[in-house]
Amino acid sequence: MAKVVEPAWPAGIEPLDCFVHRMLQHARELYRDLPWRHIDDPYAVLVSEIMLQQTQVARVGRFWERFLDAFPTVDALAAAAVPDVLEQWQGLGYNRRALALKRTADQCAASGGQLPDTYQELLALPGIGPATAAGVMAFAHQVPGVYVETNVRAVFLHELFPDRDGVPDRELEPLVAAAAFHPAAAADPRRWYYGLLDYGAHLKATGVNPTRRSASYSRQSAFEGSRRQKRSWIVRRVLAAPEGVPATAVRSELNRAEVAASREGVDGDLFVSIVNDLVSEGFFRRDGDLLVP
Repeated sequence: MAKVVEPAWPAGIEPLDCFVHRMLQHARELYRDLPWRHIDDPYAVLVSEIMLQQTQVARVGRFWERFLDAFPTVDALAAAAVPDVLEQWQGLGYNRRALALKRTADQCAASGGQLPDTYQELLALPGIGPATAAGVMAFAHQVPGVYVETNVRAVFLHELFPDRDGVPDRELEPLVAAAAFHPAAAADPRRWYYGLLDYGAHLKATGVNPTRRSASYSRQSAFEGSRRQKRSWIVRRVLAAPEGVPATAVRSELNRAEVAASREGVDGDLFVSIVNDLVSEGFFRRDGDLLVP
């Protein structure tokens, strides 16, 4: 069962019935035909939900199809080598998501080869938070729940908190729950949340970005020159050397790349810190001075 939040609809705003039916009208008008919609495979839905975290929809489509071609089932992903999984993920960014998905597949393969079919069991898996678990339940199983994703958040902020800044999710969750369990929404959770996602995307495309008024909003820092950019560079370089590559060579090549990009070379302590993090997270291993995929 999805996360339980006591449904509540405060007085003084648009009645719940009116709100739900108006949102369903937006769903009909703004529907986007995306490849991961209207499918019953929880694993394929989970892959889409993980990929869509912090990544634009337009970029996810080809990666989702390519990833599922390479690893069509939980068992196939569990049987794959980490470097192969990361290779299929290259270009999406935030590679930790791929490792968490791989660890989830490993756990599920060891216990029957299927994703669990309850919210609480999904929530216990690596990299699956409340929104992802609720998304899998709604989109794969047609079970209503509290799915507070960025575009869903945008809709509720825009519609119900038009004049407030710093709105916390704890205030949104009871409203999302009340709407999701309304009979007209709960009859088809997929349609309900597809509609909210599409309306939220429409708001942002038309220049409105209500998520900036969320307490959880933070502007993403620039990628170029960041620690994330250096992590990504090191991961790509090590994965390109199946036999391993000396850490000293990796740092030397990274320094040349940074200088070529008109940035300073990488401090030795920073390089060691990044490599230690990547090793501990499972991106590659250390064999003496060699970094090995």
